[in-house]
Amino acid sequence: MRRPVKNRHVVKGDSHYDDKDISKFINYIMLNGKKTVAQKIVYGAFDIIKNKTGKEGVEIFNEAIKNTSPVVEVKSKRIGGSNYQIPVEVRDTRRFLLSSRWIIQAAKSGKGKPMQEKLAEELILAANNEGTAVKKKEDVHKMAESNKAFAHFAR
Repeated sequence: MRRPVKNRHVVKGDSHYDDKDISKFINYIMLNGKKTVAQKIVYGAFDIIKNKTGKEGVEIFNEAIKNTSPVVEVKSKRIGGSNYQIPVEVRDTRRFLLSSRWIIQAAKSGKGKPMQEKLAEELILAANNEGTAVKKKEDVHKMAESNKAFAHFAR
């Protein structure tokens, strides 16, 4: 059992939607402390999403995060001279972190377009259960499923 974290930093909601998840997502995108650039990227992506799909960008964002959030992942543990990949349930905070990281990674890997457009496309794909981030989640789940035999080592 993990011991409780005493002073965890609480993120305030973002300026447009007053949503903590969007604020965290902006912080994950931010490079070198340039928060306004990250905000322009995220809000611009939401505008592109609204133009393409007709739905609000926040709805698509929440759906994409839900579809790419992993339930289980594998952790390495050394037992008796050999390493085992042990499937472990993922906590909520890590779930959001991983899904955000995978979406951002998938958007950055695209070439030839502005980041706003790449992020908007990846969010739309993730909301439709398609794209690189969803594939990454499925790969993690497959790894956990194939190593289910070692679950008894989890303690």
